[in-house]
Amino acid sequence: MASPILWQWQVIAPDGQYHRGVLLAASHKQASARLAEQGHHILALRRHPRPGRQYRHIRHRITFLRQLATLLQAGVSLDEGLSLLGNQHPLPAWQALLAGLRAGINQGQTFSVALAATGLFPPLVLALITTGELTGQLERCCQQLAQQQAQQHSLQQQVVKALRYPLFVLAVALLVSAAMVGLVLPQFAAIYQTFNAPLPALTRGVLGLADIASQWGLTALLLCGLLATGVPFARRRYPVLLRVEQHLLLRLPLVSALIIDQRMTMIFTTLALTQHVGVSLLDGLTAAGSALPAPLWRECITRLQAQISAGETLSRAMEESPLFPALAVQMVATGEASGALDTMLAHLAEEFSQQAYARATALSATLEPVMMIVMGGIIGTLVVAMYLPLFQLGEILH
Repeated sequence: MASPILWQWQVIAPDGQYHRGVLLAASHKQASARLAEQGHHILALRRHPRPGRQYRHIRHRITFLRQLATLLQAGVSLDEGLSLLGNQHPLPAWQALLAGLRAGINQGQTFSVALAATGLFPPLVLALITTGELTGQLERCCQQLAQQQAQQHSLQQQVVKALRYPLFVLAVALLVSAAMVGLVLPQFAAIYQTFNAPLPALTRGVLGLADIASQWGLTALLLCGLLATGVPFARRRYPVLLRVEQHLLLRLPLVSALIIDQRMTMIFTTLALTQHVGVSLLDGLTAAGSALPAPLWRECITRLQAQISAGETLSRAMEESPLFPALAVQMVATGEASGALDTMLAHLAEEFSQQAYARATALSATLEPVMMIVMGGIIGTLVVAMYLPLFQLGEILH
């Protein structure tokens, strides 16, 4: 589904009154058609100058679900709750989105169908909202979804935080090294050319690197830019590259365990939540697969579904996959045997979540000193190479 665009409109309503507002639509034609369907005479329709492109961020969904659950628990109707949330939301895009939800519901759509039409909510949210509508527990499902989405976002932030500082240190080291090689070393090279003596091997090597950088530096930067723009495009165009990337990441010593724990957390949190509210296991797996970012893991979920449809138990299907740890297989088998699968899935989600947090912290603690050593080694080598001939200057003059 195309990403919706925020439009500003001014109309004359069928009762002759002037109105203005915002709406989300994929195109100008679609926006015009929606206004015309309501009998409005369009005076102006243009793109919003400040659409707030971050409106698709998960934190806005979390806030919306949590606030809607609170209003529903307080006895506020769904239509009134959407109106209250839309009127007070700071982002025009969300004001339009919530107004669109209200319009869909007033036209006879169910809440889950109206949510699906926005293209903003993942299948897990849609599945649980549908279940909440069928069971009359919409507020409970919204609250549990808010908790699940918040936990998922928190785990992602923890992983990003663990990698942010080491990568920043590495970037600083590379920038300082590039500045020394491109700006400082040429000045020292001009001085060293006046010496009537051979330079140390380390200095000659670094000066040779500076010459290469001066000749090919711009080309290297252009290639890096092309790679930075081309690799994401290639990953989207050719899913096989994503599979290769995932296989390579699963072979890295520190990163593989963190990736597995993070994926297990997403899978078991989704399954525990869907089982708790009465969604079937196959539908729960569909929701879990849609939440996974890499085709390698989605294909794994698809194989689980096929095996379960053929009569296998979940634990047996997981046992045949190399991606699931033995602990997960054993605990799921115990839950199936005891009839408490939803409880065991919740325990697994909590266990892998704690492991992921611990591994992210350990990864950060491991990478930080390594990056400092790398930065110190690079810069130290350049400094020694630059000043080593000066230390020998006395011997050269004698």
